[in-house]
Amino acid sequence: MGRTTHNMLKETLAVVLAGGQGERLYPLTKDRAKPAVPFGGVYRIIDFTLSNAVNSGLRRIDVLTQYKSYSLQRHLQLGWDIFNFELGEYLQVIPPQQRMASVWYRGTADALYQNIYILEKERPQWVLILSGDHIYKMDYARMLQYHVDRGADLTVACIEVNREEASRFGIVRVDEDSRIIDFEEKPADPKPIPGRPDAFLGSMGVYVFNTEELVRQVIVDSKRSTDHDFGRNILPQMIHNRDVFAYNFAQGSVGNPYWRDIGTIDAYWSASQDLLESDPPFVIDDPAWPIRTYQGQYPPARIVSTERDPHNCGAAINSLICAGSVIHNARVSDSILSPGVVVEEGAEVEGCMLMQGTVVAKGCKIRNTIIDKYVHIPPGTQIGINHEEDSHRFTVTKSGVVVIPKELPFEQGFEVPIST
Repeated sequence: MGRTTHNMLKETLAVVLAGGQGERLYPLTKDRAKPAVPFGGVYRIIDFTLSNAVNSGLRRIDVLTQYKSYSLQRHLQLGWDIFNFELGEYLQVIPPQQRMASVWYRGTADALYQNIYILEKERPQWVLILSGDHIYKMDYARMLQYHVDRGADLTVACIEVNREEASRFGIVRVDEDSRIIDFEEKPADPKPIPGRPDAFLGSMGVYVFNTEELVRQVIVDSKRSTDHDFGRNILPQMIHNRDVFAYNFAQGSVGNPYWRDIGTIDAYWSASQDLLESDPPFVIDDPAWPIRTYQGQYPPARIVSTERDPHNCGAAINSLICAGSVIHNARVSDSILSPGVVVEEGAEVEGCMLMQGTVVAKGCKIRNTIIDKYVHIPPGTQIGINHEEDSHRFTVTKSGVVVIPKELPFEQGFEVPIST
């Protein structure tokens, strides 16, 4: 990386918006904010954004929290204490200060407005605004260099999506110089990329602002009756009188341009399954781009087979098995077992995400199920086999994924209607 980019990174503050409730991920967000939801066995969702920032060379990071932030704050304290404040490095967790108003954050732009004090104190030249609840790998240094080279006031990271996906995004249109000339939030009839009728540019919610312009825009927005949102309000306003450019995610992606908003249970389950493919579209074991996290002290995982019959022995196929887990004469396939999971004799686990401390007792059959931390499934239980029966006890999505919440005494099964 050239010295010019290095100097720019030193003048950049990364702000991670991590206060979302994650209602569509309930019950995984029953006791935690969405960025703190476990993913991929040992990680939390926010680890991917923070790893991108660190791997990109950013060393000043503010994480803005809000709802149910205890689990998130504890994770950051344990796993991300890697900065040297004496060298100008830090990761700060900032709850709502109510310096500017006696209310919770009313939107993404309002979160920055209520923390203008931080910008005034740190005085960065650029602010990189990130979301703490997406799965992707991106070199933000490339995007920052693009922003400076274009002389932009605002640069928006965009990803190409198809027509079916476009209605879930803010869709931008650009001219031949990648200047944004139009924006629509989740349009029913989106406008495609010129000459490509089935391709659209969707905003990823990743922004680079010149700090002075950011401050000016959020102050103006605070005085208006709006959603106080970057996508819905700030971006549409700026494209008419400021230099606003789109940055194609494919240019800054590390590896395949993979990006997932795992905002629903079905999307979460699907992204988890992506990790298990023989040639996964998203690689988590790239030593050149490590995904950092906090991991407790666990012994190695064990797969125990006391039977010599190949049809009745311990086995794990196409699965991620984390430290401290034990598979004892049981069969696990297409699943992710977090640390300390136990699958007992004769149990069958298929297409599942079992979080830390889960115990699946003897003879259970569990399919397409997400089990949150410290749940003990009694012997012989079947889940994911009969969806009608499951729906009377647990959350079941439209595609048939069953969710069991954290620390649920199993006999207290429940039903929560959700929209996915």
